[in-house]
Amino acid sequence: MDLKLNDKIAIVTGSSKGLGFASAKALVGEGCRVTICARNAAQLSEAETELKADAGRAGAVLTVQADVAKPDGIASVVARTVQEFGGLDILVNNVGKAGGGGITAATDDDWRAAFDRTLYPAIRASRAAVPYLRRSEAGVIIIIASIWGRESGGLMTYNAVKAAEISLGKSMAQQLAPEGIRVVTVAPGSILFSGGSWHRRQQEDPEGIAKFVESELPFGRFGRAEEVGAVVAFLCSPRASWVSGACIPVDGCQSRSLI
Repeated sequence: MDLKLNDKIAIVTGSSKGLGFASAKALVGEGCRVTICARNAAQLSEAETELKADAGRAGAVLTVQADVAKPDGIASVVARTVQEFGGLDILVNNVGKAGGGGITAATDDDWRAAFDRTLYPAIRASRAAVPYLRRSEAGVIIIIASIWGRESGGLMTYNAVKAAEISLGKSMAQQLAPEGIRVVTVAPGSILFSGGSWHRRQQEDPEGIAKFVESELPFGRFGRAEEVGAVVAFLCSPRASWVSGACIPVDGCQSRSLI
């Protein structure tokens, strides 16, 4: 299926590895011009090399080293993208991190960090992108949330910020629909990739993780990052023109929610 994404301009935040990189890779594979960004220069360079090889043409990939959890970080990413590519059609918000323990263990700093590194980057990036998305024929914002934003699970701080992202996506979708901009959240389940949290846990406790897979993952395996990336690319495309305000689970029926 031709997703009709050729020469569309996209930004994917947190895209040097994992779900962000998989999303960028899928978009590049569909002919998009893509800006990737991350804090780690070495990982960003590796990602750039692979994506440029996938693109097979000059000028398809722009890299910007930036911390998009900071206001000036996302501002620089958007500005460089528009300067280099001449506009913006797609924003994929992928940055997210949360730590801490239960209600008595999680400190104010834990809560502040969770929101600063997950919800605020999505808010700021979307706010910066919307003026350019208005000029697009079909602007799209994707927010990578989690099944633990749809139902209870995971760390409490992570649960809260991912639920907030889903709420943000719904509110923005309703606000921006009259301007022709779609907003969709994607809720991955447990996804295994090198350097990710599940990979680390698997190395630390292979027996415990094997039991988790057996009891919690109906297909008997973790999801793969490219499986999420493929869904992101479809949702960014005109083929998904009537999908907005929705939260799409990509979890191999791991979650228990009926909605």
